[in-house]
Amino acid sequence: MSIALKVDVDTLRGTREGVPRLVETLRRHGAGATFLFSLGPDHTGRAIRRALRPGFLRKVGRTSVLEHYGLTTLLYGTVLPGPDIGRRARGEMLAVRDAGFEVGVHCWDHVAWQDGVAQADAAWTLAEMSRAIERFAEVFGEPPRVHGAAGWQMNAEALRLTQRLGFDYASDCRGSRPFLPLWNAEPVHCPQFPTTLPTLDELIGLDGHTVDNVAEHLLSLTAAAPEQDQVFTLHAELEGQKLLPVFERMLHG
Repeated sequence: MSIALKVDVDTLRGTREGVPRLVETLRRHGAGATFLFSLGPDHTGRAIRRALRPGFLRKVGRTSVLEHYGLTTLLYGTVLPGPDIGRRARGEMLAVRDAGFEVGVHCWDHVAWQDGVAQADAAWTLAEMSRAIERFAEVFGEPPRVHGAAGWQMNAEALRLTQRLGFDYASDCRGSRPFLPLWNAEPVHCPQFPTTLPTLDELIGLDGHTVDNVAEHLLSLTAAAPEQDQVFTLHAELEGQKLLPVFERMLHG
């Protein structure tokens, strides 16, 4: 069994603070990971619109959003202008690639994609993905080979574009094993490697899971299926900051 680590980087703070900590930790443990970057504006504050969704406020209460993200980040895109992550944190992004880790595209505007792509048309979807690809090439000097959608949200056109825009593979969804997408009998020849395990923020505060025992619970899930390869998604804003000790316990096994 192998466990692939996928690091979603959603915010400017996560890129500047969480990513370097994760790089140092992973290198110390001799572990690899794929870092997927949000490359455009940080509009995290606009996620307040999710407060009307069932269960959102309960999750906010369980996972201490203010503690993990910080007040400034939670005001970006509302009271404060959203900073351009790709421009402001280019050095931190390059340091990840230069440290030997795989890098790829998460999105252009995280909140816009996660909240809007399911209902978006083909033109909007192409524009968002194209902006992210162009900025990635501007930062790294080469096109991206990996795509991992914000919030695991996609639409039919986004799936098509993973193939048309030249990605080698993607990790855009949840699931149990790798597959080639088939949408209404239309094949997409860009393999998907879905996230197979729950994330820390999905577990902490539920069913008795705490920061003190959640690592052991996740390890027990992998031990229960020793022949199945896994993909675990972590976040620079969580495991790269307050939850870093939990992630280290997972690395120790």
